[in-house]
Amino acid sequence: MSSVDFRLYLVTDRRQVARGTLLSVLAQFIAAGGPAIQLRERDLSTREQLELARSIHLLVQATATKFLINDRADLAAIIKADGVHLRETSLPARAARRIMGAERLIGVSAHSIEGVAEAEAQGADFVVLGPIYDTPSKRNYGPPLGLQILERACRRVHIPVFAIGGISVARACEAMDAGAFGVAVMSSILAAPDAAVATRSFLNAIDRRNE
Repeated sequence: MSSVDFRLYLVTDRRQVARGTLLSVLAQFIAAGGPAIQLRERDLSTREQLELARSIHLLVQATATKFLINDRADLAAIIKADGVHLRETSLPARAARRIMGAERLIGVSAHSIEGVAEAEAQGADFVVLGPIYDTPSKRNYGPPLGLQILERACRRVHIPVFAIGGISVARACEAMDAGAFGVAVMSSILAAPDAAVATRSFLNAIDRRNE
């Protein structure tokens, strides 16, 4: 299994970008030290996803920022991304590993303690659990799980668990106090007036939490 060396994970949704373009916001995130990006634009065609993935891959080259692609292990393998992020109901992590190889990261989204445990059993490197708090982008996954479920899930497995869903800087600290390894965010950075400032706020809070 590959090492997970980031605690802030930016998940893309170009419709939530408040200023500029998705690529310009990602460039700000990277310049501010943002450690990991997941491309998650599921409504795009395969060709459009590949073109966007190549553009993001160019942005992260020569930086420490990890780049993962949602659900499409084939596209991740084509552009030599750092990994793939799987939905709970999509390709099993074990099968994705055969495509990606041992050195690439495999993340899995989960919406229950059982889903977190299954991701670990399948050989995922990390899991993103949510929604922890209420957020419009995650309401189709059910009501918020809350910090108690997050804490129980983190105790259940040995792989890193990231909290997602309604994550602000203050809530990032709450989630990590509950045992989360890190947090995954969307609108808190994508829709921020200044993505670089928002990124640094998260990173500073995470650093203080881990001192």
